[in-house]
Amino acid sequence: MRVFRGLPNAESRAPCALTIGNFDGVHRGHQALLAQVRAAADARGLPVCVMTFEPHPREFFDPAGAPPRIAMLRDKLETLRQNGVDRVVVEHFNHTFARQSPDAFVERIIVNGLHARWVMIGDDFRYGAKRAGDFASLKAAGQRFGFTVEQMPTIADPAGARISSSSVRASLVAGDLDAARAALGRPIVISGHVVHGAKLGRDLGFPTLNLSIKHRRPALSGIFVVQVHGLEDHPVPGVASLGLRPTVDDSGRVHTANWCGSNS
Repeated sequence: MRVFRGLPNAESRAPCALTIGNFDGVHRGHQALLAQVRAAADARGLPVCVMTFEPHPREFFDPAGAPPRIAMLRDKLETLRQNGVDRVVVEHFNHTFARQSPDAFVERIIVNGLHARWVMIGDDFRYGAKRAGDFASLKAAGQRFGFTVEQMPTIADPAGARISSSSVRASLVAGDLDAARAALGRPIVISGHVVHGAKLGRDLGFPTLNLSIKHRRPALSGIFVVQVHGLEDHPVPGVASLGLRPTVDDSGRVHTANWCGSNS
């Protein structure tokens, strides 16, 4: 899978099957959409392209009121790869991007930037300044520029509740990991590069490994029993603390610190 920060260069703009969204968590609803895009792409001999945004648009417009994040970008990209995506465009969301009219978004991004031939969107997709563009306007634009547009209906759980990033966030905030796992279709995963800490755990006889969380508001916080991958050829049991550390770091940065050891 190739990842582009912003629109690909001219040599990488091969026609594609495209979907656009935040994809926070890449939950089972997202996975169903991606499966449809993959099938349509294969039928047409096209690569699958996902356009997503960093930061989340709601974080850009209202940092204090934006929803907490389910996953870091690194984990989102890995899950997209596992779901058959060939290219991901991580578009920097800023004032210039936000001010585009729906028509400008279609022509600059979908047509000239990504050369989309087939586009699938979710049932709540909006685009352009003030979210003025919707499925009907995108479908009309597709007829004008020569790309097909389809819409994915809501995916519900066995009880009939809509599977969404909002519902996953609510489960994580409430500490209901079983509900979050059911909606995601997999366990909660946090990955990253190990960063240097204050070495306090080592001095106490409990060395830790620390991961820096790139966003300030993860949906999940607390102390958890975990499995750590990448240290041995098998998962290592451990305990993780995810959240702020005001006693040793008052910068407001979020960290996860893991102590790894045996079950004994």
